[in-house]
Amino acid sequence: MRLKKSFQLALNILVHSKLRSWLTIIGIVIGIAAVVSIVSISQGAQQTLESSFSNLGADIITVSPGYSRARGFGFGGEREGGGPPGSSSSLSGKNLTAKDVMALKSVQNVKYVMGTVSGRVDVSYLGKTASLSVTGVDSSIWSDITTEKISSGRFLIGSDSYSVVIGNRVATSVFEKAIPLNSKITIEGKSFKVVGILQEGSSIFMPEESARQVLTDVGSEEFGSISVKIADVNFANQTLNDITKKLMLSRGILNDKGRDFSVSSPTSMQATIQSTLNTMTIFLGAIAAISLIVGAIGIANSMFTSVLEKTRDIGILKAIGSKNRDILMIFLFNSGMIGFIGGLGGVILGGVAASLISSMSGITTSTGGGPGGFLSRLGSTALLTPQLIIGALFFAVLIGVIAGVVPAYRASKLKPVDALRYE
Repeated sequence: MRLKKSFQLALNILVHSKLRSWLTIIGIVIGIAAVVSIVSISQGAQQTLESSFSNLGADIITVSPGYSRARGFGFGGEREGGGPPGSSSSLSGKNLTAKDVMALKSVQNVKYVMGTVSGRVDVSYLGKTASLSVTGVDSSIWSDITTEKISSGRFLIGSDSYSVVIGNRVATSVFEKAIPLNSKITIEGKSFKVVGILQEGSSIFMPEESARQVLTDVGSEEFGSISVKIADVNFANQTLNDITKKLMLSRGILNDKGRDFSVSSPTSMQATIQSTLNTMTIFLGAIAAISLIVGAIGIANSMFTSVLEKTRDIGILKAIGSKNRDILMIFLFNSGMIGFIGGLGGVILGGVAASLISSMSGITTSTGGGPGGFLSRLGSTALLTPQLIIGALFFAVLIGVIAGVVPAYRASKLKPVDALRYE
């Protein structure tokens, strides 16, 4: 018997056992849909993770005041024990100073060091005022160390004094009228010239000296954070450790218990978040696999029932010359079709479910806003790839075929005489 004929007979069995077959197919649909939605959301989160941290710059290490020791989920600094899982303790440290900036410049593999100050101020333009975030930077090296991108104009340079670079949202949507390049804005009563507009963001960047004038709560030698650009990212972890040791020595700290600063990099954050993502995906995937197991049992049950119902037909086929292999292929085709139809429905349902979950989050996939911004977007993106679709369909067919092997084999071994006698 040709495979085409075996396929036609298998399709006939599927068509004429509609209710039982469709109930079995629903089990496969649910299982595959769960797997597809979980994997697609996980892949979307992975893509967002890579995009976010590539924008942050793998060669940038950030030093910030305060040190947190915790067990459990977290990132951005060392973790140590000393308490039950999930416990944490935090040391709020002294502000970073110019002395720390000078100390870091002597660390091997460090290319640029820049201290920053920041805060919220009142910004006025054409009679309208808004409270916005201002960041003071070292204008002579800011363009070399920042990951921001210019949309129009230029970055700050060393000779700038009362000049600012503004984020795209500040330029376009904060005030009633857009702020064009080279226009004047007023910050805490002082006039500043807009020399550059960034591609995104809602912050204002200005020279550090000017920022200290408009930020009244910032000392003359204090920094809110220090950004360090390294020369070779292959030695990022070693450089991070060297920075930690250098600052502990510079600040007179003898051990980790006295630490009052944190050192973090996008690379270390990415590794921790990636590990958490993988763990969650495996856990949720294992739960979804239970539905597939239930679906496989349903296929096996349906196939056993089909063999019983078609016993006389099997006897007739064998009486007219069909071989055991022909009978085996008919029932394997039947179980494979059930798996394929269930897989196809599962892929469609899983894709729709993943899209709904993404849209219900109500969060865009913009890569701005730093690591915290990424965490808020985690799971808000679904990525349904051709590889995932093909893999899901193949897996569904494989489950169907495996579940149908035993009943198909039993059908092929029926003796024609016994099959024809069967009532």
